[in-house]
Amino acid sequence: MTATPDPAPPPVIEFRGVALTYPGPPPVEALKECDLTVDRGEFVAVVGPSGSGKSTFLNVAGLLDTPTRGRYLLDGIDTAALPDRSRTALRGRRIGFVFQSFHLLPHRTALENTALAMLYTSVPRAERLARAAEALSRVGLSPRADATPGHLSGGERQRVAIARALAGRPSLLLCDEPTGNLDSENAASVLALLDELHATGLTLLVITHDREVAARAGRTLTIRDGQVHT
Repeated sequence: MTATPDPAPPPVIEFRGVALTYPGPPPVEALKECDLTVDRGEFVAVVGPSGSGKSTFLNVAGLLDTPTRGRYLLDGIDTAALPDRSRTALRGRRIGFVFQSFHLLPHRTALENTALAMLYTSVPRAERLARAAEALSRVGLSPRADATPGHLSGGERQRVAIARALAGRPSLLLCDEPTGNLDSENAASVLALLDELHATGLTLLVITHDREVAARAGRTLTIRDGQVHT
């Protein structure tokens, strides 16, 4: 008897005619109708000039803004059908965010800052700390777990921010200019880390102006005047 093969996992991101128009007057079509698929394990860079719609695209992909048209499926889940509370919970479970500014609390240690990502989840405190320690180890910062941000380099602070994004064990790491505040040495270190994470199978979507960052991705999307070009 032949075993039935397991079905292929759904794409991490699937846009079906997704668009976002901000109300006017006059209305602003910030993201024009878009069909897009990002499969599990892809590393995708999103590039475009300032004001092109990159931030809107990130907000929609990150479930921070709701499309005015179309359907967005995250890990096969139709987000349009979810109430706000369920969308927030889904975002917390499935998406890790890394921003240009590190957004670390200055008087908390690297371990505490990493664990904060799970503060408003049902994960018990002991498990939050264990996951935070595991995430810091993953980014090579176990020896700095007790250091506060003021005693960390820029590259180390961004690694803590990445660890915080990883601690919730997301299926998507969404990065907005992750090297924008770093010198060339620290930027190279963070890029090497993103390469390592991608090699483990993590799905990465990186918004960037940096050609070197985009060159590391397996696919590049370009946004101009709100239109995504694949």
